[in-house]
Amino acid sequence: MAEFVHETERLILRDWREEDWAPFWAGTNTPAVMRWLGGVADDDKRAAVKDRLLGYRKHHGHTFWVVERKDDGALLGFCGLKRTNQKGGPLGAMEVGWRLREDAWGKGYAKEAATASLDLAFDRFGAEEVVALTVTGNRASWGLMERLDMQRRADLDFDNSEFDPETGRIIVYSIAKSDWPSRNA
Repeated sequence: MAEFVHETERLILRDWREEDWAPFWAGTNTPAVMRWLGGVADDDKRAAVKDRLLGYRKHHGHTFWVVERKDDGALLGFCGLKRTNQKGGPLGAMEVGWRLREDAWGKGYAKEAATASLDLAFDRFGAEEVVALTVTGNRASWGLMERLDMQRRADLDFDNSEFDPETGRIIVYSIAKSDWPSRNA
């Protein structure tokens, strides 16, 4: 399988390389970043995440790709596409997701990477609909979903205390291909 690389104005979304993992975890495995993702990950959880991300690419042709800033090559986190696999959720649906280090927050990087990922979902990977998952308390995440014109889908919400022990609820947003105006047009 050829290496995946996709460029936006300020970012490069690309496949993982072995040397990416240490800076990825150094930047994103913090209490603030992991607050709504089950807390800081131990060695076993980090290994499981790596296996899942590489497995998504192998089995589906897409994953949550590395997000690299063009101007300095800094690894900011990940953003991309996978198939939902959480117990109780909309299994098998195309999902867009992101995780960026704290110093990358509030600069529009997540929206830029997520917009590119949605374009790819609809134009390259043939999705008819894409979902995004978060927890009620993660206002920044669902706020971005709304800025991406995604719609709240309470009918798809499900219980899962793995990511938010406070409420134990995952909330879902979605957007259909017919509602996504290609940002490249």
